[in-house]
Parts: sequence; structure tokens; C-alpha cells
Amino acid sequence: MREDVENLDISDVTANWVNAGVLARQIDERIKALADLSHTPLFFGRLDYLHAPGADRAEGAEGEQFYIGRRHVHDSDGDPMVIDWRAPVSQPFYRASKKDPMDIGLRRRFGYTGGELTAYEDEHLSDPAEAATTSKLLQQEIERPRVGPMRDIVATIQPEQDEIVRSGLSGTVCVQGGPGTGKTAVGLHRVAYLLYAHRERLARTGTLVIGPNASFLHYIEQVLPALGELEVRQATVDDLVAHVEVRGTDSAAAAVVKGDARMAEVLRRAVRAHVTMPTEPVVVVRGSRRWRVPAYELEEIVRELLDRDIRYGAAREALPQRIAHVVLVQMERAGEAPDDRVQDAVARNAAVKAAVKAIWPPVDPAKLVLRLLTDPGFLAEHAAGLLDEDEQKKILWTKPVRSVKSARWSPADAVLIDEVTDLVQRTHSLGHVVLDEAQDLSPMQYRAVGRRCTTGSATVLGDLAQGTTPWATRSWEEALAHLGKADAVIEELTAGFRVPTDVITYASRLLPHIAPGLTPVASVRENPGFFDMRTVTDAADVVAACVESLRHEGSTGLIAADARIPVLAEALAAAGIGYLGPGEETTGQTRLTLVPASLAKGLEYDYVVLDEPQAVVDGEPDERTGLRRLYVALTRAVSGLIVTHAAPLPPQLG
Repeated sequence: MREDVENLDISDVTANWVNAGVLARQIDERIKALADLSHTPLFFGRLDYLHAPGADRAEGAEGEQFYIGRRHVHDSDGDPMVIDWRAPVSQPFYRASKKDPMDIGLRRRFGYTGGELTAYEDEHLSDPAEAATTSKLLQQEIERPRVGPMRDIVATIQPEQDEIVRSGLSGTVCVQGGPGTGKTAVGLHRVAYLLYAHRERLARTGTLVIGPNASFLHYIEQVLPALGELEVRQATVDDLVAHVEVRGTDSAAAAVVKGDARMAEVLRRAVRAHVTMPTEPVVVVRGSRRWRVPAYELEEIVRELLDRDIRYGAAREALPQRIAHVVLVQMERAGEAPDDRVQDAVARNAAVKAAVKAIWPPVDPAKLVLRLLTDPGFLAEHAAGLLDEDEQKKILWTKPVRSVKSARWSPADAVLIDEVTDLVQRTHSLGHVVLDEAQDLSPMQYRAVGRRCTTGSATVLGDLAQGTTPWATRSWEEALAHLGKADAVIEELTAGFRVPTDVITYASRLLPHIAPGLTPVASVRENPGFFDMRTVTDAADVVAACVESLRHEGSTGLIAADARIPVLAEALAAAGIGYLGPGEETTGQTRLTLVPASLAKGLEYDYVVLDEPQAVVDGEPDERTGLRRLYVALTRAVSGLIVTHAAPLPPQLG
């Protein structure tokens, strides 16, 4: 298929060089999408239908056999050899069961080792004599050692996951899922499915995956290309709102206030305060005639534009045209016959321009936010009734700032500037946005993401128990309201596929303290996993635990409180053990990653050594946030966890 595309001759099929360039680019993208991926087989399953799909199920009607894979594959005659996993005919591979065989006689799973076909397993779904069993190949695929970036789960999607993946484009879906329930993978596969089902529409409007940090995005970046999807942009929230250079940080108290939804109204008031009611008439001179628009009529126009509550910039652009229209009406009453060109000329008249500048001056978003944060009087005027004096003091800068460029903007400041930018000029909306680790966003960050999908839909992924910011989400209903998607469907995934039973059971001791009311994750894995608690005396004992873990196949993560990272890095170097940073791709030679607890979210390792749980808790501004950070760190392991500690364990662990 790739060679067919490479051999296409487009020299005589395009009308001009522009069309030729566009077509050449499309061909290049198609060639990339058809690239061979080492150790990634084209098919992983087979379905034997009892009857041909869509055909009359009369007796004697022959069934059909389909191979299911990551993408559509056809032979030299164009006949399908492998059916894309997203096609409707592939759905029974994920949904069919003994209770509901969906007209499937046989479902076959293929097992691979290093890209080589090594096993297969059959289920005769329509045979009442065969008992339902747990797939061994499915278990092996879930437990397969993890080296390198995140893999797709296309061969192991479960029925409840498939239901979310195949939900329609028009609706927003929020997925609450504990550690190891596959919510990130579900979100990425939902994008791949939507691109398959609505390719033309999403090609026009665009898709975006938003992750918590660059390390996380690097970890997941190969999933969609492996499914043949290359056009999905990936970014963090900070990337989306990068209107200014971020060089500063806020205290937790200041960040909470700046991230509060009330700031949106403070900013709206500050923007609208730039509008000044006219006190003088506008006099337009054209030739020997003078046309006068009185101040009261100008005020009516201004108030009407304010009442419509349209974007500040759009209203500013409309104002000269409205003034010009009043002049045109006067011209027509005087017996003239002006057309649109005359109206445009009047709108560009110097007197009209001067009036617009005085009434509705341009607003620079960064300058406006800078004034709010540095001018106590200006902030007090627009925060009256919204923020109390103490809250205003928390966000005011103590040192004077000369200009926008010299200001040490924080991430929360950048979000405020993005809000003002949208108040002035509408933000471009995409067709679909996936928001992962959403529980850590502030209300103002939710608004920033929501602006990117006002006319599209979203997939929101998160776990309330893993919220590790002081402003972490309290409920999905509240978060979705800030996102502008209050009518979203909330789904909960409770079946754990990644974290072993013993590990998730231990970590779940924290749930009553960090997220009371949440359903604990129930591991569906038959392998209980390796779990051990060890009292140590120094960093050398922690290194020894890492060496022990590295004897197993797969990756190892050493997770520790951020303040402990330099000590452990020194101990690893002294022992001659090479290691990577979060997001760096593990190799056969270097399988150990040293992970600050603040960056562990969303990552997974076959074996984890967790250093000093109490230090992880103490590294956060408050105990609840610290315990949530610990919950994240405890649930990164796929096969085994060793907890090392010299200090006593947090009492919440029992």
C-alpha cells in the first residue's frame, strides 16, 4: 500500500502549483501514516461471523471472517485483508460475550513476542457447551513489561471502555477513573475513533490533546501515530495560554485566588470600564456638507453595543459602522443616495476615528492584567463585591513593574491574560479536545480549555483522588460547568488493569482521607503483584532496592519527594547506575527512571521503588494535597512495588 502511494505520478493531474503542493503534502502524510512500526503487528484478532453482516440471516446464509487490526489493509486488488478496529464490523471483538455473542461464532486473539506471532486463543461465543473464561492472552498483554513510551491498548479494550471510545462526536464525555483503569488510553483511542468516523469534519476544525506537563505528553506521543493518526496536536494548558513569557511563581494562596472563577467577572468589569460615554457630538465633513451625530444618539449606540455583550474588539469594530449608518440616514433624508462605499468612507473619517478612540479605546490584555495586579485602587474598583480585601492583597504585586516585558509573570497570570484576550477577540474553537489529568485544573484553567471547544466537544479524563494542586477539582459537575459543558455525560471506570491487587488495595487506604465517596479501584488481574515494605538506614539501601527491581524484565521507576532527588541521584551515580528523567524513553541498557513525585502523575513502570512516603506528604502545602500526591506515587507500578522508609509512615496508611 505504501509503495502504491510512493509511485503515484501527480505531474499531470493538478491545475496549478498550489494544488500540486497541497497534493504532494497529502501524499507525504499518507506515506508517513503507512509506515512500518517495529514490533507492532498489523492484526491482533479475528472474528468469524455466523452470517454475513447486514445480510438476511436466512438458514444456510454463509458467514464471513474478518481479521481485526490497527488500520485498514488491502491487497493489490483493493480487497480488504485487515479491518480497522474502529469499523462497525469490528465492534463485536470488544463487546461480544457468551451472554450476547452478537452473531459471532468464533473470536480469536493472537499473541506476539517481539513482533513475531507466537500464540492464539479461541472463544466459541455461540457454543453453549463452552464455558466463559478469562483470556490468558489478554492478561499477558496487560502485564507485558513496559519499556519505552506508552503503548496503545487497541488489542485489550474492554466493553465498558469501548462504549466510551465509540460515543458520538456531538456530546462531551467526562471519565472518572482510578489508577490503572485506562482512562488516558480510552481518551486517546476516542480521538482515533472520532477521526475515523468524522474525518472530514475534524480535518476542518482540528483536534487537540491537553496533558499536565511535557514529560507526560512525551510519554503518550506515540499512541496515535501507531494507530495511523498524525494530525492531532498535543499541548499543556500553559502552552495554550502562552501570550507572555512565564518566569515567576505564585504562592499557593495567590494562585488559588487567581484561579478562582470570580476572576472572570473582575476581568470583564475591568475591560468594559474602558468604555466612556460620549459627551460631545461627532461632526463629519463631506465636501461642502456637515453631518452631525449628537452625543445622546452616540450614547444610545454605545449602550446598545454594551447590552449585546459581544466581544470588546468586535463591538469596537462595529461602532464606526453604526455611527456611519446614522450619517447615511441623514444623507438619505436630505435627498442623497449614498451606497455602501460611502458608509465605509464615513466610518474611516478622521472625526469618527477620533470619537471611537475616545469612546471605545483599544485594550491590551497583558497591560490590563498588569494594571490589575499592580494598582490597588483599580483592582479594588473592579473586584468590589467579588474579592475581599485579604484576597485582593494576596494577588497584588509588592514590587513595582516597569513594563509587560519586564514583569515576572506566573502561570496563573498567563491564564488571566488569556481570559482578557478572549473578552477582546473570540478564541478559535476546535472540533474536539481531550483534557487529561483534568482534576488538577483551576476554574480559570477550565475556562481557558473550554474556549478552545465552544463549538466542539470534549473528552475530560481524571481522578478526583489524584488532585494534587491546592485548587484541585472538588466535583466533576462543578468542573464541567466551568468548562462550559454542564450537560456532559459522566462515566466511571472502576476496573483496574494496570495496578496489581496488593498494591491498589494498600494505596486505597488513603481514599477515605483524600476523596471520601469515591469507589475504590478493583484490580481485575489474576497476578497479585509483588509488594514489600522496607525500613532503610540511608540512600544506599534505596539503591539496593532499585538494583533488585532491575533484575526483573521491564522498566523501574524510583519515585521520591522532589527535595530527595539530589540525594538519590548522587547515590545512584556513586553506585554506577545510569538513570533517566521523567519522559525520557527507556532502553534495553537504561531501564531506571528517577522521578520527582511532582512529575509522577500519568506515568507507569513495571516496578516502582517509592522512597520516604512521609517526605512526599511533607513536600506539599497541606496534608490533603500531600496524601493525594502519595496516592499517585503508590499507584505507578504495573508488576511490583517496594516502599522504603527511614521515617515513620503516614498514619493514614495504617
